[in-house]
Amino acid sequence: MPEQHMSCWEFPPKVNSFGAWNKETGPLKFSLPLLQMQILAILAVIHTFHFVLKRLGLPMLVSEILAGMLLGGSGLGRIEGYSQIFINIESQNIIGVLSILGYTLYMFLSGVKMDMGMIGTTGKKALTVGIISLLAPLLLGMAAAVLCMKVWFPKAGYLPFVAVTHSLTPFPVIASLLGDLKILNSELGRMALSSAIVSDLCSIFLTTVTIVARTGDQKTSEAAMVNVVSAAVFVLVVFYILRPAMFWVIKQTPEGRPVKNVFIYAIILGLFACGLCSNLFGQYVMFGAFIFGLAVPDGPPLGSALVEKLDTMVSIVLMPVFMATCAMRTNLFGEVKTDKCKEILANLVVILVSVAAKMGACFVPLVYFCKMPRNDALALGLIMSAKGTVNIATQILLRDSGLVDNTIFTAMVVATTMNAAIVPFLVKQLYDPSRKYAGYQRRNIIHCKASAELRILACVHGQQTATSIINLLDFSNPSRDNPISIHVLHLIELVGRATPLFISHDMQKTTVSNHSYSENLLLAMNRYQRNNGGAALVHVFTAISPPKLMHEDICTLALNKLAVFIIIPFHRKWNTGGSIESDEQPIRNLNCSVLDMAPCSIGILVDRGQLGRSSSQSVYIATIFLGGNDDRESLAYAKRMASSPNVNLTVVHFLPMEDTENTTSEWETMLDDETLKDIKYGSLGFEQVNYMEKVVKDGPQTALIVRSMASQYNLIIVGRRYGIESPLTSGLTEWSEFPELGTLGDLLATSDLDSTASVLIVQQQRQL
Repeated sequence: MPEQHMSCWEFPPKVNSFGAWNKETGPLKFSLPLLQMQILAILAVIHTFHFVLKRLGLPMLVSEILAGMLLGGSGLGRIEGYSQIFINIESQNIIGVLSILGYTLYMFLSGVKMDMGMIGTTGKKALTVGIISLLAPLLLGMAAAVLCMKVWFPKAGYLPFVAVTHSLTPFPVIASLLGDLKILNSELGRMALSSAIVSDLCSIFLTTVTIVARTGDQKTSEAAMVNVVSAAVFVLVVFYILRPAMFWVIKQTPEGRPVKNVFIYAIILGLFACGLCSNLFGQYVMFGAFIFGLAVPDGPPLGSALVEKLDTMVSIVLMPVFMATCAMRTNLFGEVKTDKCKEILANLVVILVSVAAKMGACFVPLVYFCKMPRNDALALGLIMSAKGTVNIATQILLRDSGLVDNTIFTAMVVATTMNAAIVPFLVKQLYDPSRKYAGYQRRNIIHCKASAELRILACVHGQQTATSIINLLDFSNPSRDNPISIHVLHLIELVGRATPLFISHDMQKTTVSNHSYSENLLLAMNRYQRNNGGAALVHVFTAISPPKLMHEDICTLALNKLAVFIIIPFHRKWNTGGSIESDEQPIRNLNCSVLDMAPCSIGILVDRGQLGRSSSQSVYIATIFLGGNDDRESLAYAKRMASSPNVNLTVVHFLPMEDTENTTSEWETMLDDETLKDIKYGSLGFEQVNYMEKVVKDGPQTALIVRSMASQYNLIIVGRRYGIESPLTSGLTEWSEFPELGTLGDLLATSDLDSTASVLIVQQQRQL
């Protein structure tokens, strides 16, 4: 049983201090200043630890537990004067209630972010892993618990509950781990999330049964049965009455408009009502909050609004306080008797058996039946075995309910902390999502046959970028002799949900959340396909993921669809008047990631708002050629455009003066000459193609000529040439505003250039 203390309370309660200089009472003898001091100290110590530990790759959870141990009974709490003031019984009650409230809100938000629709779309592989990864550790852990009770410690009747606790795979823990590792929307990450959802929902049932069994031990069987029926009725009411009411709220909200505050307030009141109901029928308050969160439709507009309003306070303040207060109850230096050592050893055996069984349940079927690579299967096993916030919360419930004493609780917290520290490190060593992009097949335009289908992946962020991409595709001159297969990927930021979503609109009739994504884009691309009479085949996809991980969706789709060219929009947008409309740093970071990892050639489109034309209007395109892989790739794309009768192409070849040192190898020069041959000697077969040479002595002269050209063309195509030193661009890199575009790309995209010409910066395939 937990320790029992008798405390005396003064009435009226002392809440507000009369000042720090009051001779009779200091401020820390009043509940509000003491609570504020506790929160301030906890957060300060946590972030001090994390400032150091994050450099070792350790997650925030480790810092929160260490901070709690330092401020609690394992550290400063051993000092009598400190413990009487900072962690006395009265203050523990107040901060304990606050921390439980924070955990209740956390479980509610976890339910909101969980996509219930994924259960229906979960593949057999993920479904199998989710079920086996729960049953195997449960059965083997139970067997180990019974064996330890017979051999070592017959009085440890709580060991089966320990086995149940370590068999769980909490979805919030897995989602948080994958987010920290930045593999949330990787192939392995998606499978882990799907498996975790299946396992977690089974775990909810298992936890409910465990609590009912505990109730049956303490009360009559009739009381246990009443609790079971009450819980079942509660779940039915939530999902068949409250959930339809929330969909009604969504229908009342105009598209693109926020949900009315009155509905948000009603849902928050419902959250506390559900927590109260779960207490009334013998469940913990978190049960009702989590079930109610599952009933909230994830994503915009309702789920994202709730997450936006609550998540910051919960994740930054309340949950760190909750984790620290849990760890404050540990005692690493308490007296341990010989019998207690055996009991601790029995607990560790049950924990190790459960973890090993979970890893084996993931590893064996995936390797021997699904033929998954061993490293990936082992990484998935480690991910499914990860412990975190929910596990610590379960352990504190075992302690508070009297099932385990403080010594065993401390051992369980230490084991969870070690798991949280080791698992991310091992997963990083085993799984590298970028390795699959290292291709051995040439996927670029220059090696694509003239009559072959040109496979393009075009990324869009909104309607404006979609229009720009369509205009550029028009310049590419799709025809029956030179067809184009276009895969359009609509990128949407992940808000109000924990699981990334990838939708193929070719196969989609209704999405898993019954929400229509990319409807306007679908209409625009279908119109484009009809206008090109079978010469262009369009496939539309939608990816909803965190901005930091969107490059995974882009590169994976390009790899799977055998794309030879990716087109991504520049992060800066201009309006039709030529002024800057928006400048989005997350898109710039995304572009840099795609440039580093793309499995094929890539182009960044800088649209200054003038990249449109009618079908009868001539378009003037220029290609600036300095030499090298990227310039040869850009010229290959320009040649394809030149086959259109409405395109006038000018190729400007910059050459260094004869007395200038030439850093280009003979082989590169030969390849450049071969690429330019049909343009230079007019053998390309198109009359509207012009070739000119410009001899320059240095970068400033090159820049002067390029700037003078900018106002003469609708589109200018250049190679990225990132990191290439040349006398043609010497002295220009020091003034770069966007170094990721290369020297000439930066020169043409800079804000001080008075031009309406759009720019396409091309990089040839790097991953070879």
